Amino acid sequence: MSDQRIIVALDVSTATELRELVAQIPNTHCRAKIGKELFTSIGPLAIEICHQAGLDVFLDLKFHDIPNTCAKAVRAAARWGVWMTNVHCSGGTDMMRASREILEGESHRPLLIGVTVLTSMSAVGLQELGVTRDIESQVDHLAGLAHNAGLDGVVCSAQEAQRLRNSFGNDICLVTPGIRPSWAAADDQTRIVTPKDAIANGSDYLVIGRPITASDHPEEAIARIVQEL
Repeated sequence: MSDQRIIVALDVSTATELRELVAQIPNTHCRAKIGKELFTSIGPLAIEICHQAGLDVFLDLKFHDIPNTCAKAVRAAARWGVWMTNVHCSGGTDMMRASREILEGESHRPLLIGVTVLTSMSAVGLQELGVTRDIESQVDHLAGLAHNAGLDGVVCSAQEAQRLRNSFGNDICLVTPGIRPSWAAADDQTRIVTPKDAIANGSDYLVIGRPITASDHPEEAIARIVQEL
């Protein structure tokens, strides 16, 4: 496993803010996650700024569309040189398989992972959507679809990582948001785990945002998390 297990969620919206933030993120320990707010605000420039800072990019746009449209979006991400990108597992097997297959002819092949159940989702919220399975069963089901479609891994809660690791072994990459150090606030996540426990549960990569980006000293916050790991 790489030393770069921490993926910093870059929750800013301007190029100036991004440049200031990435200057404080050591690429020896971290990679960067570009989400919807940042990408919608400044587009592929965000990827360029991260690459200039020596940071691998997880383009977290959670594509979910008809197979052809989703696959072409994944291919576009690959051509920007991102390290990882993702799709929603709930888009179905055909969509996931098309997205994986389109990468086979590319000179650069990013990791392609599937989003199972958002870590902000509660059991009540899942029922509201008409899903009759409990959260654990739904995560297992969607992870199985992603694995069968040939995806490299899934996004899941670190609470579910140990169960998925037991089910799929090392044949799947587990990316876990909802990571909160013991000294940080939970914010809007409901299924949270500390970094140390997440790694013990089988997580490969830890997505951490506000405990780092909202800190007055992001580099010190990262060092504290690295020490905990």
